[in-house]
Amino acid sequence: MPSQMKAELQISGIVTQGDLHSLKNPDVRDFIVTYARICKPESIHICDGSEDENKKVLCLMEDNGMIKKLHKYENCWLALTDPRDVARIESKTVIVTQEQRDTVPVAKSGISQLGRWMSENDFEKAFKARFPGCMKGRTMYVIPFSMGPLGSPLSKIGIQLTDSPYVVASMRIMTRMGASVLESLGEEEFVKCLHSVGCPIPLKKPLVNNWPCNPELTLIAHIPDRREIISFGSGYGGNSLLGKKCFALRIASRIAKEEGWLAEHMLILGITNPEGKKKYFAAAFPSACGKTNLAMMKPSLPGWKIECVGDDISWMKFDEHGNLRAINPENGFFGVAPGTSVKTNPNAMETIRKNTIFTNVGETSDGGIYWEGIDDSLAPDITLTSWKNKEWTPEDGEPCAHPNSRFCTPASQCPIIDPAWESPEGVPIEGIIFGGRRPAGVPLVYEALNWQHGVFVGSAMRSEATAAAEHKGKVIMHDPFAMRPFFGYNFGRYLAHWLSMEHHSSVKLPKIFHVNWFKKDKNGCFLWPGYGENIRVLEWMFNRINGDDCAKETAIGYVPAEGSLNLKGLGDINMEELFDISKDFWEEEVKDIKKYFDDQVNADLPYEIERELIALEERLKQL
Repeated sequence: MPSQMKAELQISGIVTQGDLHSLKNPDVRDFIVTYARICKPESIHICDGSEDENKKVLCLMEDNGMIKKLHKYENCWLALTDPRDVARIESKTVIVTQEQRDTVPVAKSGISQLGRWMSENDFEKAFKARFPGCMKGRTMYVIPFSMGPLGSPLSKIGIQLTDSPYVVASMRIMTRMGASVLESLGEEEFVKCLHSVGCPIPLKKPLVNNWPCNPELTLIAHIPDRREIISFGSGYGGNSLLGKKCFALRIASRIAKEEGWLAEHMLILGITNPEGKKKYFAAAFPSACGKTNLAMMKPSLPGWKIECVGDDISWMKFDEHGNLRAINPENGFFGVAPGTSVKTNPNAMETIRKNTIFTNVGETSDGGIYWEGIDDSLAPDITLTSWKNKEWTPEDGEPCAHPNSRFCTPASQCPIIDPAWESPEGVPIEGIIFGGRRPAGVPLVYEALNWQHGVFVGSAMRSEATAAAEHKGKVIMHDPFAMRPFFGYNFGRYLAHWLSMEHHSSVKLPKIFHVNWFKKDKNGCFLWPGYGENIRVLEWMFNRINGDDCAKETAIGYVPAEGSLNLKGLGDINMEELFDISKDFWEEEVKDIKKYFDDQVNADLPYEIERELIALEERLKQL
């Protein structure tokens, strides 16, 4: 550690590694001291983000049996969690504001699907029941981190306090973390993040898989007025890596509304055509619907190139020239492992071969990783251990890897990382794509009629539920903007904010598209091959942005004109079924959307969105 960080300071008997007085920002010192006195850790460690520190943290977890080295790869590790701590817990994720309507619209059914509100009084009671003494016997790590390239005008800084070394190692991958962040912070505002696994030592009950968590008392709370995130009881993913969904979406979307920009659940990719012209797209899909696969696509068409800026989150703001500029605020990929393979995502497979933390995947007896859909042929003498730490064979009747198992890997290792992925000013977005898993009714691709219609398309998104949250089964869920679990404020006001972008002076609005790679025929087979072949759809979008007259208008938007979608070399594709716009299906879709808006958004639905729904209904009558 740097010499100025080596001094020890006593706070009520707590040994501190790193001199609190060296922290330039008094609010940072107050934040650390306040919660150290409440949580009562045995020691405090101010993280510097160095390689030496990282090695010590990994070795500590290995010694404690929390992670295991995967000897087949370079600096790769496996963590197996308590089976009760495997996903985002939306039912225990809340936003705390003075008025409920600041967080969610007043649902007619009484139950909002667009977020959970907690009153300030209830939160104070919940906090007092959880945090006093929660870090006894443990180290409180102080993690200074930047969301976005350090120094970018689009970036924001956070400080996370945590008693989990797993979080320290993961946040080092997922954010720009360390002493340089503290040095650049100065007197600026930062987002305060407090996290505890809720297992003070001595333990009251033994750990499962050496994974500390407290599922009975798990709570992930956001206090946007105080720019604060407070999480208790879960050590997993977005519940504990507070820079991810908590900061980058829930808190950031609220900041974005106040400051006039957008914080979105979107990948960012660059696409270059054979003539060398390049465009950037942002795309919003619900978790486990192919964001990482699209962001790292290996195109099947000769001469086309895809480069990845980010696979999950996009912060976007119009610059002084009216261009919508985007950064990826993250520094790594936290990808769903099952289904990732050399066939589906060769670039992701290349990325994760070193410096990666795997969570809840299977393990091969030769020190490698395994999950459903990995498509690696195993030697006859290789055996498998499941995420439940038991010997496993395909006959066991349950998956070897948890459906929401993850890899946490540095973005810089991606073989197709975009040269401008850390550009301080961001990359110019010319197209926005919405999409989800829709086995029936929704065509492969269509373009919104205009910006307002595009905002409506985003608001009406629906998709099969995924394993990233605690939902079960393949029910079709409303997931507007792929943000349903991540809105930081009232969804109706969020829509109004998106609509207001049209009224910024001299802006160049991106075209908006909707895709559905997952439409099936009557036999349950996919109508479109997907993966690298999706470049054909992107090519059509690219041409549309260039102004090519290669579309025909339908009731739901513009679809490719006959012959304009490049199918060369694909074989037999049932274009009629792939682009069928069934009047019966879409009339039912309108009814479902109308019912959803009426119940869930109620009086907060912008009149422009209501008008778009009526216009769609009228166009369908002409079919």
